[in-house]
Amino acid sequence: MKAIIMAGGFGTRLRPLTNEIPKPMIPIIDKPIMLYIVELLKNYGYTEIGATLSYKPEMIIDYFKDGSDFGVKMSYFVETTPLGTAGSIKNAADFLGDNFLVVSGDAFTDIDLNEFAAYHFSHNALFTLACKRLDDTAGFGVLTEEGGAVTKFIEKPEVSRPGLVNTGIYMIDKRVLDLIPDGFYDFGKALLPALVGNGLFAYKTDRDWSDIGSLTSYYSTNYFVASQMAVN
Repeated sequence: MKAIIMAGGFGTRLRPLTNEIPKPMIPIIDKPIMLYIVELLKNYGYTEIGATLSYKPEMIIDYFKDGSDFGVKMSYFVETTPLGTAGSIKNAADFLGDNFLVVSGDAFTDIDLNEFAAYHFSHNALFTLACKRLDDTAGFGVLTEEGGAVTKFIEKPEVSRPGLVNTGIYMIDKRVLDLIPDGFYDFGKALLPALVGNGLFAYKTDRDWSDIGSLTSYYSTNYFVASQMAVN
């Protein structure tokens, strides 16, 4: 199965760190966040990896090249105009297989990808999103589920309360691409709400996960990784 990393974001909430480098190249301790993702994918047998790029794409391409230095094969899909998260994945349709994995380029996680894939197939899902329960859901897509089926999805609700949040890690049946119109289209704001009740499932993980979309979460993720290194 192939995997694709959404690595085209501008990282505006991470400025000034992203003034000179794209968000996926921001370091966690000693290496770019995107390298942690590539290593996770490789460890689970995902060696054909695509990346959707937009902001400063040359820096990512120059670092990973064809992927051979990291034991994988990399392909790149550069947006000439903004396509949104879902639109960027559709732009890579020719690369993707019948089912494929999507990982957000700002996700730091040790999620069990084998278990995730097994869950997706066992539920005969069109779209499975990995979710995690947080005490503070501000800034995330928030969902409710019943028996695994997503019953409600709201992108970044105004009121923050404990709940399940979207991690930006997806297992997708390629038929979903037919539901994505050409041009700009977003997962959280458009596609996921439309799929509620239509093959959208939630896989709950208790593994480590954080997104580095803000300076606060970026610093806390660095602290967490440094603490883990000290223990090991």
